[in-house]
This record gives sequence, structure tokens and C-alpha cells, in this order.
Amino acid sequence: MTIQERLQQDMKAAMKAKEEGKLELSVIRMVRAAIKNKEIDSPEPLTDDDVIAILAKEMKLRKDSLTEFEKSDRNDLIEQTKAEMAVLAKYLPASLSEEEVREAVQAIIAGMTAAEVNFGAVMKTAMAQLKGRADGSMVNRIVRELVAQK
Repeated sequence: MTIQERLQQDMKAAMKAKEEGKLELSVIRMVRAAIKNKEIDSPEPLTDDDVIAILAKEMKLRKDSLTEFEKSDRNDLIEQTKAEMAVLAKYLPASLSEEEVREAVQAIIAGMTAAEVNFGAVMKTAMAQLKGRADGSMVNRIVRELVAQK
């Protein structure tokens, strides 16, 4: 079952749950709208990787919002955002730990010649391999650290 099919089924279940499923329903509808917009822009059908990228983008937006809400001490919005993030997390693959990302970046660097090792090349390869499974800022920090050691 694809992620889009799972979203469709969960949306139906949330509709049937009425009041208890309101939050989940609104988050799923928002994600499906983002997917639909991407489908309109893309000439090819979306793959699960494309859908995961959309979900990761939506999760990042919420993380950024959460930090702003915490700075403003908006407890109502903090709880709402955390609940939305919990719904999105159900559809995202498990995130890699910092140690797993470090090992992946080290393997990428080991596969390159000394002349090829630069921040841009390593970062491009790392983000392609870790797409949707690791936070970009964490990958950026680890790549900078390991490239500086070379």
C-alpha cells in the first residue's frame, strides 16, 4: 500500500470518527492538498519518495512554527502543533540517529577521492542518500565537521 493510499484510508476513518478525528482529518487534508499541488506541477506521477519529501517539508514547517510559538509562550498553539506533528510522524519513515548519519557521511567521504572531497559534493550526495530520513540541518553540521577534518 502506498503512502497516498494509506492517507486516503486514514482520512475516511477520521471522517467516520467525527469529533475525535477532527485534527487528524485536517492534517491529512492539508497533506493531500500539498501532494495534489505537487502532482499538478509535476509531469510524472509522484513516487512514495516524493510524498515522503512533501511530508518532511510539512514536518519541518511545524518544527519551525513550534520554536516560534515557544518563544512567544503560546501554549495553545504549541499543543496544536505538537498534535499535528504526531499525525505527520505516522507517515514518515523513522529518522536516522546522529550516529547513523555520521556513519553514512563517513562512508560517502571514504568513497570519494581526496580531490573530490568538498562540502558541496559531500552534502549533495548525503542529502540524496538520506532524503526524508534525516534532518537537513543535522546533515549539514556533520558534513561540515567531517569535511573540515579531511
